[in-house]
Amino acid sequence: GAVTMRINENTVLQGKRVTLVPYTSAHVPRYHEWMQSEELQRLTASEPLSLEQEYEMQRSWRDDADKCTFIVLDTERWSGQACGDEDCMVGDVNLFLTDTEDPTLGEIEIMIAEPSYRGRGFGKEATLMMMSYGVTDLGITKFEAKIGQENEASICMFKKLHFKEVAVNTVFQEVTLRLDVSDQERRWLLDQTNHMQKKSYSDLKLPAGVLET
Repeated sequence: GAVTMRINENTVLQGKRVTLVPYTSAHVPRYHEWMQSEELQRLTASEPLSLEQEYEMQRSWRDDADKCTFIVLDTERWSGQACGDEDCMVGDVNLFLTDTEDPTLGEIEIMIAEPSYRGRGFGKEATLMMMSYGVTDLGITKFEAKIGQENEASICMFKKLHFKEVAVNTVFQEVTLRLDVSDQERRWLLDQTNHMQKKSYSDLKLPAGVLET
């Protein structure tokens, strides 16, 4: 049987720039707002959904055994607790188990939806953190990323993370990049994310005042 991906429903991964939290219904309105953008629809090859459909989608993602989804928050804004999750959201990162025959292959997707956060290393750190989590907690040893040919920034970023271009689909106009996690790559990945802290989401959701002793 497949390992259920609900494994991350109480997991928070905290990094320098980004913090990854599970995708909950509280994140849906902001996410829905993002997906009204034609640019993001094009980059993610997705159709705009109604708000109700987006809530249904969030539920199905949470319960789906083959998907692991985190919302990407701005660590600085969020850890200061100056704002709730939805005000600190910058994007999302997903890991899909796409091959039923091979549970060690994960397809990774990153979206930095807030334009002001692009090109500042947020996507890179979120991707590295998700990959690290995939390798250590989900048993992933191979990653693939499928990216629209025109999305040069994203292709370039994955190449910096040691991915190699393995295929071009001219029909879908997308490039497939791949990384096989050898021992050497694993060490590199864990080294890149050695600052990452794993926490429990329910502990962190306490109102700010409760944490003072």
